[in-house]
Amino acid sequence: MPLETYRIPVGTWVDTAVDWMTDNLEWLFDAISSFLSALISTLESVLLWPPAFVLVLIVAAIAFAVKGWRFGLFTAVSFSLIAMMGLWREAMSTLSLVLVASFVAVVIGVPLGILAARNERFSSMMRPVLDLMQTMPSLVYLIPAIVFFGIGKVPGVVATVVFAMPPAVRLTELGLRQVDAEVVEAGEAFGAPPLKILTRVQVPLALPTIMAGVNQVIMLALSMVVIAGMVGAGGLGAVVFRGVTRLDVGLGFEGGLSVVIMAVFLDRVTAAFGQKASKRVSH
Repeated sequence: MPLETYRIPVGTWVDTAVDWMTDNLEWLFDAISSFLSALISTLESVLLWPPAFVLVLIVAAIAFAVKGWRFGLFTAVSFSLIAMMGLWREAMSTLSLVLVASFVAVVIGVPLGILAARNERFSSMMRPVLDLMQTMPSLVYLIPAIVFFGIGKVPGVVATVVFAMPPAVRLTELGLRQVDAEVVEAGEAFGAPPLKILTRVQVPLALPTIMAGVNQVIMLALSMVVIAGMVGAGGLGAVVFRGVTRLDVGLGFEGGLSVVIMAVFLDRVTAAFGQKASKRVSH
């Protein structure tokens, strides 16, 4: 008897679970939607409040402080290019989505990584979940997000959080597990409680690895936010999507180039913070 005759209705089970959550957890989804909408709109308003040249100077100063004058000059020129291509508002919208999604992913992921590092059973339970989250095609996350939150920026952020969270969990757990056991035992010998050992010993020593996880979260969030432009999240994702649907190579290239500029800036800045944390630990 061929295996195809024994069909397992996994999709039907998932649809049933989604229907139940839609009917019974509407209050929770409304609360999440209101919180994320307020966060996104506030951050976007802050980023769009100063004139473009003022914010260009601010990000260039940040780049100069963390990586030197060459990167500061590159940042000033590249962000000015975004403004002169007429994509400043879209870029700031995308930046607000990336920052909100990364913040939520880190706030959820780091505590889960700490718990996984301290509890072997929880770690073994999280591992297949994280594997699923990392290997599932990113477009699939948009389907339940649209069902629960409708069209707009909120489903894009929610899908981005789910897609980008695994590195925060994995690298936080890895960093804590790599802390020398003798250092932890020395803290215990001096009578330090577990919470103080975690916050004063383990987390500071694991900070370079944790920051590497934060860097990966931001990069994944930026890639996913562009895809989220397909469901009304706006920003540079919408620009790229319009370029694809209209077969407008120039428009698609401008949107993609703006994404690359922001990705380089965010990657270098977060990597620099990780390097500084590593130097502090080594000293």
